[in-house]
Formats: sequence, structure tokens, C-alpha cells
Amino acid sequence: MDALLAVRARGISKCFGDVIALDSIDLDVTPGQIHGLVGPNGAGKTTLLGLLLGLAVADSGRLEILGAPVGRALAAPDGVAGFVDGPGLYPSLTARQNLAALAALHGRDARTAAVDDVLDQVGLTDVADDRTRGFSLGMRQRLGLAAALLTKPRLLVLDEPSNGLDPSGKRHVHGVLTRLAADGTSVVLSSHRMDDLEALCSEVTILATGRVVFSGPLSKLAAEHRELDYRLRTSDPQAARRLAADTAGIGVVDDAGARRDDEVLVVRALVPALDELVVALVQAGIAVRELAPVVSPLEAAFLALTEQQEAGR
Repeated sequence: MDALLAVRARGISKCFGDVIALDSIDLDVTPGQIHGLVGPNGAGKTTLLGLLLGLAVADSGRLEILGAPVGRALAAPDGVAGFVDGPGLYPSLTARQNLAALAALHGRDARTAAVDDVLDQVGLTDVADDRTRGFSLGMRQRLGLAAALLTKPRLLVLDEPSNGLDPSGKRHVHGVLTRLAADGTSVVLSSHRMDDLEALCSEVTILATGRVVFSGPLSKLAAEHRELDYRLRTSDPQAARRLAADTAGIGVVDDAGARRDDEVLVVRALVPALDELVVALVQAGIAVRELAPVVSPLEAAFLALTEQQEAGR
């Protein structure tokens, strides 16, 4: 076991009857890393999160968490907290009472100061004494995160933590996760929100049909996979179009949205060719005012890799 790894999974497989949920999964998560799990419905994300939380046991393979092998018992490993399929809450209790009850149930610190601290971290202080039956989905997600924080985990496992969050709630949650990672806590989260994963994660694992089709840094996705379409807005759109057409490796896309906006040009390229175009534009005295992918590198890689996996089944 590499002592530096918070999670080390090798050859993990899990079946439910005739359904293969996970097929020889390998996964490494280092301390202080926010690691994203991506995949279509039924890819095995929830099953993998359940294994990390001790809600299920693998049929084969080896799983080690925080330096210790995971046994056959259904129990959360020491130092691990989180939730799958939403947090379990008592609707008749207030937010503060929920946290106190959950802490006491697990033998954790249920003092008012500790409860108030985690409520403040997730931005729920103003509704601490409201019954949770009236909470929105996003508020329940934040309260579930607060419950996990009470345990001061070294590995935090979250399933769709941004579900139902408004911009303020998302800011709170992102801030909490970023601070935890900076302090050395490892975070594994599953989400369908590519923008959240790109904002938070240093590495991602893409699953399709129970198998890993990619695992590594986000920057590697952009470098290794197919060309992307980019929106390009400049000080001289017509000159930029001519220059793009003359640059090797650059394709000018006839995009309907771009046609409605004469200042926008859509180009298709790999990153090295795009870099050459930017240099050429600057040298020609053309200012680059916007350059952004139409579809994010993570979303593009997700679609390409999962489609390839589905096609090869």
C-alpha cells in the first residue's frame, strides 16, 4: 500500500445478480485531492461511492482507504464520511436538532458550538431552527454536508452535492470543499454538472458500463482527445476569419449562433493549433476578446469516451 494514497482500488468488481455494476475498477486518490467521478446513468458511480462509504462490499479486488484494507463488514471506514442518494434526515427535527442527533448516533461531538460551526460553514445559520421538512433539495444537500463535516473526515464522499443548489449555495459548498482539500482532506464526488467538476477537481475518473475509460488530470483530457469547437471573439472578425482559414490545423465552423453574431467566429482545433492561431492574431494586431470552448473539454471527452465504450459492448 502506498501510504500517500487516501484511496487505492485495484481490480474492484461488483455484481448485482446478472448485472455487472463495476468491472475491474482501479482508482487512486491522493490526500488533499478533489477527485470527480463522471459517467452516464448506470455507469457504476453510485456503486463505487457506496463501496468507499462501507455501504456495500466488493465481490473481488482490493480496496484500501486511508492506509487500511477494507474488510467484508458493512461499516464506514474510520475517517470517512459522506452520503449517497442524498443525506438521511429527520423531517420533523430542525437543522440543528438533526445534526445533534446524527452526531450523537455516531458518537461524535454534539455540542452546540460544533453544530453551529458546521451550519455556518455551509451557510445554513439563518435556518438552523427550521424543521427540515420544509427545506429545498439544495438546503438538504448542504445540511447533509454539514453532518459529514461534524465527523472531521479525512475522506469525504459525496453524491451529486450540487443538486438543487442556487448560486449562493453553490458558492458555499465549493468554498467548503476547496478549504477541506487545502487542509489535506481528500474528496471524491460524483456529479453530472461538468462545470462544477471542472471548477473543483484536479483529477477525474470517467466510467462507462462499469469500467474506467479515463482517469487522470483534466488537462490531459484536452491534450489527448478530439478537437474542440471554440468561440473566438476579436477586434477584427473578418481578418480573424481569414487568418484562421490560413492556419494549419484550424477549421472554421459554420455555426448558427455565430452567424447571428457577426463578431463571433467558431473554430475547431486541437490545443497546439489553437495556440498558433492566437499567436498569429496577436502578431497581426488583432485583439482576442474571448476564447472559450463551446463544449467543455470534460464534456467533450465524456461524450466521446462513453460513446466509444457503448459502441464496443
